[in-house]
Amino acid sequence: MRVSDFDYSLPEERIAKYPPENRGATRLLVLSRTTGVVEHARYWGLDGFLKRGDLLVINTTQVVRARLFAKKQTGAAIELMLLEKHEGPQNLALYRGRLKKGDRLLAHGYTLTVEEIVGEGVARLAVDGNESVHDLFQRFAEVPIPPYLKRDAEALDRERYQTVFAQHPGSVAAPTASLNMTPELLVKLEEVGVSTAGMTLHVGLGTFLPIRTETMEDHVMHREFYSISADTIERIRETHSSGGRVVALGTTVTRALEHAASRISSFSGSAPLQGEADIFIYPGFSFKIIDALLTNFHAPRSTVLMLTAAFAGSDHLRSAYREAVGEKYDFLSYGDSMLIC
Repeated sequence: MRVSDFDYSLPEERIAKYPPENRGATRLLVLSRTTGVVEHARYWGLDGFLKRGDLLVINTTQVVRARLFAKKQTGAAIELMLLEKHEGPQNLALYRGRLKKGDRLLAHGYTLTVEEIVGEGVARLAVDGNESVHDLFQRFAEVPIPPYLKRDAEALDRERYQTVFAQHPGSVAAPTASLNMTPELLVKLEEVGVSTAGMTLHVGLGTFLPIRTETMEDHVMHREFYSISADTIERIRETHSSGGRVVALGTTVTRALEHAASRISSFSGSAPLQGEADIFIYPGFSFKIIDALLTNFHAPRSTVLMLTAAFAGSDHLRSAYREAVGEKYDFLSYGDSMLIC
């Protein structure tokens, strides 16, 4: 299977550059994964498509400030993106510009030293004085909105590029399917008998990186830390045993649950189930945990588009995307949503 099979024409004007004025005031395309039939609705009407006994699983990660602009002593601008790391010091950053070991960078009155170039476009940094690299970023860095928005982060992004249930800092990108969810809609879902359970997957920088291979089999997926509580695992099991559906709010939830599928089925104990998800889901994958997927419209040739195609069926998804473009849906992080069930 070739990456080019997942290319499509996305007009620039269909990319939502800003969030809607009111969170959740977006459209919802509902796609039947069995028939391919499409229905057009509103996101706030999601409670009309889920049913009593369903379990909505959400990602409670919180986006950290990860994009920092610095200057070399020559005056050359350098853009730094802090890389997520869940053990040891957080001092690795992806950089845009030219750096070498020993270079000194100036940012907000602090001096950073390039201790080592550890990989293609990745540097290990240190800050002069008592400040840590992580603390410097959290004080002065911007919210790392996606590069395809083609604009700098603004004040509204600090709130809107964050979910209403963000609790655990660690992501360098938002779980964007959750950006349209509101507390009011969660209450409406509860009133019709849909329960909610949380888990955490920290979205990594790999979500921004293009696939550089021509075939799916040659692509190496990035790793993302996740943690699923014993309570959430029990509720997933109870939902399936009672005939309900496990509804994943986004591809991040899907990756975590499907990566942990075999351990979920045999899990016992009270400690959270944790791991590093490096699962690459594309058509032909057999889903074991999720029964419905609420997601956004994804970029061409992206791994999240391939995951969505694996769940919906490639032909169904291709047809639905053509209709969404024709009906002028808004795409990508701040855009409209799709329910596949």
